[in-house]
Amino acid sequence: MGYKNLKFPEGSNFLVTGGAGFIGSNLCEAIINMGFKVRCLDNFSTGKRENIDSFGNNSTFELIEGDIRDYETCLKSTEDIDFVLHQAAWGSVPRSVEMPLLYDDINIKGSLNMLEASLKNGVKRFVYASSAAVYGDSLILPQTEGSEGHVLSPYALTKKVNEEYARLYKFLYGLDTYGLRYFNVFGKRQDPEGEYASVIPKFIKTLLNGEVPVIYGDGKQTRDFVYIENVIEANLKACLAPGDFAGEAYNIAYGVRDELIDIYYDIARALGKKDVEPEFRPGRKGDIVHSGADIKKAREALGYDPEWDFKRGIEEAAGWYGGGSSYA
Repeated sequence: MGYKNLKFPEGSNFLVTGGAGFIGSNLCEAIINMGFKVRCLDNFSTGKRENIDSFGNNSTFELIEGDIRDYETCLKSTEDIDFVLHQAAWGSVPRSVEMPLLYDDINIKGSLNMLEASLKNGVKRFVYASSAAVYGDSLILPQTEGSEGHVLSPYALTKKVNEEYARLYKFLYGLDTYGLRYFNVFGKRQDPEGEYASVIPKFIKTLLNGEVPVIYGDGKQTRDFVYIENVIEANLKACLAPGDFAGEAYNIAYGVRDELIDIYYDIARALGKKDVEPEFRPGRKGDIVHSGADIKKAREALGYDPEWDFKRGIEEAAGWYGGGSSYA
């Protein structure tokens, strides 16, 4: 049933941290469309103002420009909030390998500030973004909560620490926290620019520009790609989940594992560029080779039931990036 028919208490107020980012702005839009008030907290270090420009004149949207590393800002942003959707973080495994101190400061300290502020202001549910990166070097497939290995990057470590703090805030203080281990999310507003851009928007933009996309590794690495609409569903359903399921983390994916080279050819075909072959370069430090999710726990605890498969999602994404779609 997706999320559009979910029933929240009348007058519910939401906070989306990182609300000007890819996932955050899509969450803000969904909440506005459902008729509820949403507050966006963002410092625009990675988020973009154009992602939220269309919400600016909406009476149900509020922007606080600020940094989650500042505790007073976190306190202000959580005042009168029922549901926190904490998306603010710095992503990218390769960049975290280069900047471990900054990742610790933003992703760990910032998230701890948000947990404490939410507790102090009586937030009902704290839903936060974790990552499939916490599985690290585990060889167990599909990846199931409880089968984690050693993390392979500072980014992955920050998400693992976030999960432990969230567990403690439920165990020690009674704050209902729900971690969402995103696998490879894609969709509209995902930034295709820069060295650390995610692979799908980068493939799309490069192909649309008439250039040759790059694949790091042999293309046989596997990923579980999940469309943004499924991620919105997971966040909103977690807000309504029973407290008995709080304090834990849940895989959020589509539940299908594909080789990256096959995903590339799917995208090329969707854009009418099926004759363009990619360039292969050596793999990057910290990257997981195989990633695929068992989503049974999220189905049972959160009612998560992803409707958007990769083909449907990539057609939508290709259209948003300006390529139309010629998927046969």
